[in-house]
Amino acid sequence: MISVVILGAGNVATHLFKAFKTTETINVVQWYNRNSDSLNTYKNEVAITDDLSQLAEADVYIVAVSDDAVKGLTKKLPFENRLVVHTSGTVKISDIDKKNRQGVFYPLQSFSKSAKLDFANVPICIEAIKSEDYHLLKDMAIAIGSPTKKVNTDQRKVLHLAAVFVNNFTNQLYRVAHEITESEGAEFDLLKPLILETAKKVQELSPYMAQTGPAKRNDKKTLNNHAKLLTNKHHKEIYDLLTKSIQHTHGRKKL
Repeated sequence: MISVVILGAGNVATHLFKAFKTTETINVVQWYNRNSDSLNTYKNEVAITDDLSQLAEADVYIVAVSDDAVKGLTKKLPFENRLVVHTSGTVKISDIDKKNRQGVFYPLQSFSKSAKLDFANVPICIEAIKSEDYHLLKDMAIAIGSPTKKVNTDQRKVLHLAAVFVNNFTNQLYRVAHEITESEGAEFDLLKPLILETAKKVQELSPYMAQTGPAKRNDKKTLNNHAKLLTNKHHKEIYDLLTKSIQHTHGRKKL
């Protein structure tokens, strides 16, 4: 049985706790947050604390806090030579205080507390200084059903950056599309099958090969008609920028 202490009460911490509780090989012995009131929902399921000096002994300490807080929190941990890992896509492994063994357990997925999540669809990117720590973290990921990948800090940083493009930026484009449809009382829901098909397509084709649309084929008439429809300056700037990017990629126009 792998014993775990979770530090932090955000989205990632909450989903990891729920996932660990479903396994037979991981025991969450304690959950820490500087404000323990935010953990009251789970006080009948796990020991909670807001006192670092009272942290229980465990095989792994998972620091699932904001990126800016990782370094300072790990310095305050009142023990040495234990495995401490963070869950960030951008924080260096060396930002974990070196008095403890350092590692990364980075779930590459978007997390919302209220949304159900199947960890079979959550790749865990693992980094560790010691081989035995890497294998322990891999066993934890396998226990919750996640695929795993050994990555270094530089690879993890570019994965996180790319994730912003495919997730956060894409979601903002959905929001823009929602505003555009609302402007004429059209139904955004009619676009949802297209959204799913686009996501499905890149499971089988490269993004380059999957690209379609007026920008790729340099359909100037359609591009001009769209420009006339876009009365919102912000929307037009996004449209022009992405059109130029597609044209540059597919040899239609230089940036």
